[in-house]
Amino acid sequence: MGFSAVFGVILAISAVGFAHYLDGGYIAELVNLPAATIVLGGTLAAALIQFRAVDVKRAVFMLRWAFGHGKQPFKETLDYLLRWCVIARRKGLLGLEAEADKLSDEFIRSGLQLLADGKGRDSLRSTLEVDMVMQEQRDLQAARVIESMGGYAPTMGIIGAVLGLIHVMGNLSDPESLGRGIATAFVATIYGIGVANLFLLPIGNKIKDIVQARYRHQEMVLEGLMLIADGHGPKAIQQRLQGYLGG
Repeated sequence: MGFSAVFGVILAISAVGFAHYLDGGYIAELVNLPAATIVLGGTLAAALIQFRAVDVKRAVFMLRWAFGHGKQPFKETLDYLLRWCVIARRKGLLGLEAEADKLSDEFIRSGLQLLADGKGRDSLRSTLEVDMVMQEQRDLQAARVIESMGGYAPTMGIIGAVLGLIHVMGNLSDPESLGRGIATAFVATIYGIGVANLFLLPIGNKIKDIVQARYRHQEMVLEGLMLIADGHGPKAIQQRLQGYLGG
């Protein structure tokens, strides 16, 4: 998953640059610091105006999900649940406490610890469902921040273009300044549209898919733990959870 996102970004940038080269241009013409400052700085500023700082910070943190967040380990987790079922039947629910200490996933560790403490299915559901829903809503809000930034970026590109043209009109007698102003105008537009449609909007949608997949994974964990709490055997648990493996 991470490789495809990296490859997609590289392919998009390469396609734009190569098309510009085929049209007789130079790659260096597309590098413009003032244009990048207007588009990136303005887009981030607009997001900070609309959303809480904590949401924007989480959105920036979650950008890495599209490049490094792998598929949810449904099959591996099912294997763990079957093993925990066997341990619970042999040693009792208290035997799962040592298993909980080995886990790095906070959600699964919390659920397994509740099970080891003798909590029933109702307690497991009421506790873990709140965690699932709240985490999903926080992460989907961060994805909405990224999508909103994708809506602002083209507008920031237009602002950059207008500023570049203002600079041009004020320096008609200076050919060197004239060229820089025109470059800033058109490159800012490319940056705004490119950042939105080749980066922010696709990544926002991808993060939403990742969040939903993680929710299904946590849903499988919750159902598996409740089945263990009810005393079901490994075969029954595997049959009940088999449908999640397609997620």
